[in-house]
Amino acid sequence: MNIELLGYIAGIIVSISLMPQVVKAWKTKSTKDISITWNSIYLFGIILWVIYGFSIKNYPVAIMMGIEGLLALTLLTLKVRYK
Repeated sequence: MNIELLGYIAGIIVSISLMPQVVKAWKTKSTKDISITWNSIYLFGIILWVIYGFSIKNYPVAIMMGIEGLLALTLLTLKVRYK
């Protein structure tokens, strides 16, 4: 198996893991059980992964963490909006 393919598969699985929470928050308009501190720290970590991935030209890491970052940013936005 191509190692880059493995990176994309791993990234897809990680991204999918956050989607149910984003969808639930969007539908219910409730984010009371989501920690804004956790989400902020998580998003910052994801941003660092994206920078790291691009800097070493590891595009599976950079792209998939970018997608994960968009989901985390969406969740943070919902948290602030539905506070």
